[in-house]
Amino acid sequence: MTQHTCRVCGREFQLEPEDLEALARFDLPPVKDCPKCLWKYLLAFWGFGKFRKTTSALSGDSLITAIPASVRFPIYSRHEWTSDAWDPLAYGMEYDSQRSFFEQFGDLQSKVPHPHQVGIKNTNCEWNEDVWNCKNCYLCRSLLNCEDLNYSYRTINCKRSVDLTYCFDTEMSYDTTYCFKCYKVLYSFDAHNCLDSAFLYDCSNVQNSFMCWNLRGKQYHIMNKPYSREEYLEKLKEFDTRSWAGVQRLKEQFWELVAREAVHRQNLNYNSVNSTGNFANEAKNCTNSYFIDKSQNCRHVFRAVESEDTVFSVGSMTEKCALCVINLSSYEAITTMHSAYCRFCAYLDSCEECEYCFGCVGLRKKKYCILNKQYSNETEWREAVERIKADMKARGEWGEFFPLRLAPGGYNASVAHIYFPETKKAVEQMGGHWEEEDATSEGRDTATLPDSIDDAEEDISKEPLLCPETGRRFNIAPSEFSFLKANGIPLPRYHFDKRTLDRFRPLAAMIEPRTGQCHFCGKEMTHYYPPGWNYRKIACIECYHKEVY
Repeated sequence: MTQHTCRVCGREFQLEPEDLEALARFDLPPVKDCPKCLWKYLLAFWGFGKFRKTTSALSGDSLITAIPASVRFPIYSRHEWTSDAWDPLAYGMEYDSQRSFFEQFGDLQSKVPHPHQVGIKNTNCEWNEDVWNCKNCYLCRSLLNCEDLNYSYRTINCKRSVDLTYCFDTEMSYDTTYCFKCYKVLYSFDAHNCLDSAFLYDCSNVQNSFMCWNLRGKQYHIMNKPYSREEYLEKLKEFDTRSWAGVQRLKEQFWELVAREAVHRQNLNYNSVNSTGNFANEAKNCTNSYFIDKSQNCRHVFRAVESEDTVFSVGSMTEKCALCVINLSSYEAITTMHSAYCRFCAYLDSCEECEYCFGCVGLRKKKYCILNKQYSNETEWREAVERIKADMKARGEWGEFFPLRLAPGGYNASVAHIYFPETKKAVEQMGGHWEEEDATSEGRDTATLPDSIDDAEEDISKEPLLCPETGRRFNIAPSEFSFLKANGIPLPRYHFDKRTLDRFRPLAAMIEPRTGQCHFCGKEMTHYYPPGWNYRKIACIECYHKEVY
């Protein structure tokens, strides 16, 4: 174990022998930033910009993108970008040993076209970003294997739902967060294998229940009190769930009950072995990792699915990788971003199905390339890479991620700003830039919308609405209206991005470990609940199982 001082926050942090060993496998030096500051930096390269209409730099055709208008490089539609209408090798550069590698990479990046959205193998998903193998999704971000979703974020294998956040294998649900294998579940957090229920917190195998917490294998419960089926259906009529104002009152009441009555486990790691961090599902031997699923032997990883032996990365679906941002099915890749199916590569941006490439942008199915220049064979390529690495080591560049100025958008239009909010001044001091907000849009005041979904008419989908908090315009999509009407859900009053962020902020607040005492046995433990939530019954895992199961 070695002690280091973070060059960003100045705090001491430790690197274990396993960390150094993993980095040394790629000939990388020890990281100079603590994991939290490193995640913050890497996440700044992961866009969360506003969806906007623009035109392709190739054809002039209209397209939709979440890449800000301030972007430095040309944008092509995904279809055009994968076509033979252009050749990324035409932008190839000869490496100049007298110049910084990052300066040369920046020159290349600014010229090479990028696809208008991150993600591949999608059908009818134009109004989305960072979606993979999805169909018929609208205004969603960070999806994998999803169908017929609206306004959802960070979901996998979900269908026919609206306003989901960090949900897996969930269907016909609304306004749910961190829910798994649920069906027809509304306004819930941390529900597993539940159906036909609303306002659930930490419930598993629960059916036909309302405003409940810590239940296991129950049916026909309201506020944790059991009813017969007939009594349950009659009691439900007392709650005004078809009214916007009624749902807001129920939400407030529910979360007051959760804070006062629920037992809160010290972390939300499920089916995980020998793993530390929070929000780990089916993880094994993962250290200080957050929001990871079905992964093993990862260290200091933030948001990963099916990753193995990956370290100091964000948005990973990788094996034996380091310092990566949004990489899908990559192997032994380092310091890459927005790339997929790449192996034995380093310093890539928006490359796919490449092998043995270094410092390249926008390549597809290429091998032995440096700065988009084709080399004749592996020997020639390796010799050139070693010369570049030697120069980078001499300049202190090797093992550093790209400079923040090479991020596709401003810090406030990135995922980093969700987890680690910063001021414009602080971002500029970091070397990043800030996206200026658009002028306020025009639209109908949402306060004039009908309170009950029963009074809403289908033609509302034709009206632009104005979010009272963000000032941004949004619409009720026809598919969304049909879903809301069929399920008795009142019309939303806020912009879809605000709704997403409101659902996600509680998760983002739970990445800071805190020391406290178990409410039941009094022993000292690490938990992740902010003191401002006023949770009374925070329990160690052992006591949690005694009290809940």
